[in-house]
Amino acid sequence: MILLVAALLGVIQGLTEFLPVSSTAHLLIGAHLLGFDDPGGVFTVMIQLGSILAVMWLYRAKIIHIVTRLGSDREARHFASMILVAFAPAVVAGAFLADYVTGVLYESPKVFATTFVLGGIVMLLVERYRPTPTIVDADRTPLTRALGIGACQVLAMVPGISRSGATIVGGMLMGLDRAAAAEFSFFLAMPTMMAAFAHSLLKVRHHLSADRAAEIAVGFIMAFIASLVVVRPFLAVVRRRGFAPFAWYRIALGVALFLAIAARWL
Repeated sequence: MILLVAALLGVIQGLTEFLPVSSTAHLLIGAHLLGFDDPGGVFTVMIQLGSILAVMWLYRAKIIHIVTRLGSDREARHFASMILVAFAPAVVAGAFLADYVTGVLYESPKVFATTFVLGGIVMLLVERYRPTPTIVDADRTPLTRALGIGACQVLAMVPGISRSGATIVGGMLMGLDRAAAAEFSFFLAMPTMMAAFAHSLLKVRHHLSADRAAEIAVGFIMAFIASLVVVRPFLAVVRRRGFAPFAWYRIALGVALFLAIAARWL
């Protein structure tokens, strides 16, 4: 039974990591409802690596192209600079705020409920009133706009806001079209999630044990597979329908969480 629960949580992680709905909140709520005990958060940390590797695998050709041409290709250098500039605000904020966020905000279901609803409303407003897109290729995002997207990513430290949601909304506000904003979010996820994984792994290393290896392995594999499955269809939905379906889902889930809190289920 524990392996079945681990597999289900891995699927939840993989399906929600790159959607603008907050994988962290879904994983924490799912673990609570399923009665899954995760001492030190080691399971959560390890299965997130599955999602990271999945998106890196999907964009492996792009990564290899950029890395091998940094010395000779100006566009490759611009791409690398763009991601580093966008990544920088998260590094600074994480150094000062990470412990407070994980130690305090992660313990409050009301925070999740509130940020789900507010995040959904913001997404609807940005969909309706966003500036006319001027950038249709994520690779050509100017450094100043990349910095603006990175600043928006910092908001995702608050559980429930969603890293991908914050960066996608930030991208749209910076003049990227929907698909370019989503793709920029995937690229920025790679260094951001790797850094977050390394930081979290350092904190939970003492909780790693051989007796939990099977459930971690199952969750990791399922997160990897689920992330592989969801990224391409997500981009297709975004191109056809925008982000409104995800915004309404966030609002509905936030209201459901408030009702569950009122009924003392959470």
